[in-house]
Amino acid sequence: MSGKEEQNAVDLDLMQRVAADDQGAVEELYDRFGSLAYRMAYQAMPTRADADDAVQEIFVRLWKTADRFDPKRAALVTWVMLISRRHLVDRLRRKRARITASSIEESAVRDERRERRPVGQQIERDEHFAEVMKKIADLPALQQRVVKRAYLGGQTLRQISEELETPLGTVKSALSRALVRLRERTGEELSA
Repeated sequence: MSGKEEQNAVDLDLMQRVAADDQGAVEELYDRFGSLAYRMAYQAMPTRADADDAVQEIFVRLWKTADRFDPKRAALVTWVMLISRRHLVDRLRRKRARITASSIEESAVRDERRERRPVGQQIERDEHFAEVMKKIADLPALQQRVVKRAYLGGQTLRQISEELETPLGTVKSALSRALVRLRERTGEELSA
């Protein structure tokens, strides 16, 4: 059994336990992906309270849909990112918020203005975020732009398509290829 197959089996077992309401499995899922979901929510939501609420709702959604996880279709980290992104976009649409593209530099400025977190948590999240950003920086330019706008900016693929003046199909393909490349290069290194 290859490392990828072994990891897929571990991930499938975890999600089956989550679907069976195993509290330990839910905690393990949160330990692995909580900071990733929080980073995405923190970047997309207007306030820290909204981000906290969104993460809680994301993990409820992950728990309710755990039985649908299929490691043959996507790595667990990819699946968690997609569900998180969909939830954040849905939440923002419900609030009728207009999402604007934001650069990583603008995000850093916003981070400085927000409440301070405990130093240990802040360092861990910053290190993880820096690691993820290094992996994204290795992608081709279009894939980088699409991933950053979709996952960090909270934009829909249609919004990205319009802003970049690029066909929607090309944007979808770029995102798909980027996620595959990130999975191939990092495996579960993107997890929390």
